[in-house]
Amino acid sequence: MLPNTQAYAALHIPDYRRFLAMRLMTTLTVQIMSVSVGYYVYELTNDPLMLGFIGLTEAIPAIGISLWAGHLADKRNRRNILVGCISVLLVCSIALLMVALNQDRMPRSTLIFSIYGIIFFTGISRGFFSPTNFAFLPQIVDRDKLQNAISWNSSTWEVASITGLGLGGLIYGFGGVSAAFGTMSVLCGLALVFVLQIAPRGVPPFDRSETAVQRIKAGLHFVFSKQVIIGAIAMDLFAVFFGGAVALMPVFAKDILHVGPQGAGILRASMAVGAITMAIFLAHRPLGKNAGKIMLLCVAGFGLCNIFFGLSTNFFLSCLLLLLAGMFDEVSVFIRSALVQFQTPENMKGRVSSVSSIFITSSNELGAFESGLAARFMGTVPSVVFGGLMTLGVVAFTWWRAPKLRNYDFEGQTDHLP
Repeated sequence: MLPNTQAYAALHIPDYRRFLAMRLMTTLTVQIMSVSVGYYVYELTNDPLMLGFIGLTEAIPAIGISLWAGHLADKRNRRNILVGCISVLLVCSIALLMVALNQDRMPRSTLIFSIYGIIFFTGISRGFFSPTNFAFLPQIVDRDKLQNAISWNSSTWEVASITGLGLGGLIYGFGGVSAAFGTMSVLCGLALVFVLQIAPRGVPPFDRSETAVQRIKAGLHFVFSKQVIIGAIAMDLFAVFFGGAVALMPVFAKDILHVGPQGAGILRASMAVGAITMAIFLAHRPLGKNAGKIMLLCVAGFGLCNIFFGLSTNFFLSCLLLLLAGMFDEVSVFIRSALVQFQTPENMKGRVSSVSSIFITSSNELGAFESGLAARFMGTVPSVVFGGLMTLGVVAFTWWRAPKLRNYDFEGQTDHLP
């Protein structure tokens, strides 16, 4: 266990504290937006299908713009790109507030069309934000503090995600849609203030003779030629794709565990609490040797937790299993993030992160669809058990076919650049 001075080493850097505050505010904004827009659209339409279109409307531009965003993050000032992303998100938040305040004067079709149009632009903003945020982090902290910074970054995201979902529901329920959108605007404004206080960093050296297409191809080639990177990203994609317990949580809460929406909230919180606990632990106890093996074993543990969760009919046992699943998932996410950071040259981090963002966004959206489809044809419990077994199969295949990932260590990674 590290002494406190080392466990909080990254937090001693003023710009990193501003970075974390920006991350906290933007995550709260996005989570409140997710809850509030969902409730609002359902109230307007009473159609569950329209809720699915919200995610699709945001995911399509985010995925479509990612490769171009990664290219720009490697040749433009990353702090300034983040300023632009948050500014667009702020304008979208204010636009949603204006729509809500004027809803009585707008035709229903115009109101719904306006909401989806605004969400489309938030997808563009998030498509640029993710690779730029990833690439900017190592410019703020020294390489020997990067593991520590990733741990605190991860725990901040988890805390904001839980708080944002709950806060969004409470504000919408007690204050109405205008209060929720107004809160989003204030939080996003604070995020803009924090990011503007971070000192700009220089642009990493790059070949100015390369075209955008050549640079994007170079980024794709780098990812797919590095076994440790593509192995880690692909395994994470399939683990999320087949890990359907989260997507089917309302079904388990209502029909299997009989605990209602309050119980569903506790189940969701259990997984997040496990992730937060593990992120704080990793900040105090960084990984060194056998990081690759630990990652593979933790993804296997995540799959086993999904299997037993699917079979459980006891609410408290289900909460415990989700707590453990959150801990296993956090370890694998942490190792993947740190591994990609350490293995990627500074002038390529944006492009590599953009590929990772596409995989992660796709796995979340397609994974929810796969879970629903499997539950429809196989039944809820068999679909979750099947997903867990498939996750174990992915781990076994990766262990066999990706020996460089299996034998990967963090020791020595802080001493040299790739």
